Amino acid sequence: MNYKIPNQLILMTDEHTRKVLGCYGNKIIKTPNIDDLARQGTLFESAYTNVPICVPARASFATGDYAHRSHHWDNATPYFGSPPSWGNELQKAGIKVGSIGKLHYRNSHDDVGLDFQKIPMHVVDGTGDVLGCVREPLPKRWKALSMAEKIGPGETDYNVYDRMVAAEAIEWLAANGKQQKPWVLFVSMVAPHFPLIAPQEFYDLYDKLGLMPTKPREFPEHPWHHAMRNCQIMDNFTPERTRVALASYYGLVTFIDDLIGQILEAVEQNGLSDNTQIVYVSDHGDNIGERDFWGKSNFYEESVGVPCIIKGPGIPIGKTSRTPVSLIDVYPTVLKTVGITPEAKPGTSLADLANGEDELDRLVFSEYHAMGSATGAFMIRKGPWKFIYYVSMKPQLFNLSEDSEELHDLGVDPEFKDIRNKLEKELRLICDPELVDAQAKADQTAIIEANGGVEAVVAKGGFGATPPPGVSAEYIVRR
Repeated sequence: MNYKIPNQLILMTDEHTRKVLGCYGNKIIKTPNIDDLARQGTLFESAYTNVPICVPARASFATGDYAHRSHHWDNATPYFGSPPSWGNELQKAGIKVGSIGKLHYRNSHDDVGLDFQKIPMHVVDGTGDVLGCVREPLPKRWKALSMAEKIGPGETDYNVYDRMVAAEAIEWLAANGKQQKPWVLFVSMVAPHFPLIAPQEFYDLYDKLGLMPTKPREFPEHPWHHAMRNCQIMDNFTPERTRVALASYYGLVTFIDDLIGQILEAVEQNGLSDNTQIVYVSDHGDNIGERDFWGKSNFYEESVGVPCIIKGPGIPIGKTSRTPVSLIDVYPTVLKTVGITPEAKPGTSLADLANGEDELDRLVFSEYHAMGSATGAFMIRKGPWKFIYYVSMKPQLFNLSEDSEELHDLGVDPEFKDIRNKLEKELRLICDPELVDAQAKADQTAIIEANGGVEAVVAKGGFGATPPPGVSAEYIVRR
């Protein structure tokens, strides 16, 4: 199907696991605005990021392709305009396209397919997290300890920035929404990304909930996860800190839902509801303390799963689609909506998928080569199965229909050998994991050398989260 809808609004948040949304079944979280969006459109119950970390995930989102094909490996390989984005294709067609908020690209000057970038957040110094390129051996990332310390009620630079992004979006819609030519606006905020500090009024909503149940660590722990844990140091979470951190995360989700509600209200007030297609996604999820992990960087559902909702003319109302989707599906969605036939890439328009029958066996692919990864990791989701292939390490396999909490790893169970072999063949139709792993490490070695070598990079330390515009990165070497 071809959809010719005048306007498109793409809303993205950062580190939002889909399990913390009312429309995805969470009975605690208060997300009335995103829930309303889902009721008015189609919700995809099994949506994924293509890389569970910010920078390469956003490159896949922009280009509609897998990150290994364009060598976007980690937070030191930001998107800089190659390959072309959906924005570039819109510009060729004379359609106005711009962004407000976080991009996490290289800088504001590259041709990334945007007519304007309002208050953009890009990687630090145009380089990003070079420490994440050091993988043999993995360094200690002491900055991660702050995740258990910078928590609770309060205000952060991110909170201030997100309010600015929402205000800019509301102002833009009022000034430009009714223009005669179609437009595409990408609005990207940061919450609920750490630091897990929520404005007081939103933190207070969850402060009395007590310690929410979390999943235990694997036993024995997979060696890939063990290496990750020894790199990203997070062993200072106590039960009380976990309680406060979760209350903060929930508070930040409601905070961002409130801002999204203000933006959606601006759409309504400016008479744009009937001719605007709206997509809501996150760049990746968050482990939120499950198995004593925080942040992202693995393939558990909390980390690799994202919310995905589409609403607009021609989109089924109140539908839940069971077809698995991922961020690369946004590329053909944006282009096909305005009548552009997209280049042949692995994604499919979310509008088409929303209007079609459930495709339970549709394949979704994700990969990881960034901070804390001892070796390349690759995920296939197909039907009930999630297969994770680690170069030079044992695989993992989960049956999500029978084991939605991913507590029973079938990765070496002889009874499931045939299923693992079948899924590995599917993976190798997408890429050769060993060759991709070698290429990633070669590219990362070159980045390290360009920044003074391993010793200099490790000595400089890591800075954790990218600061918003006008705020300097805080490097931590050792504690």
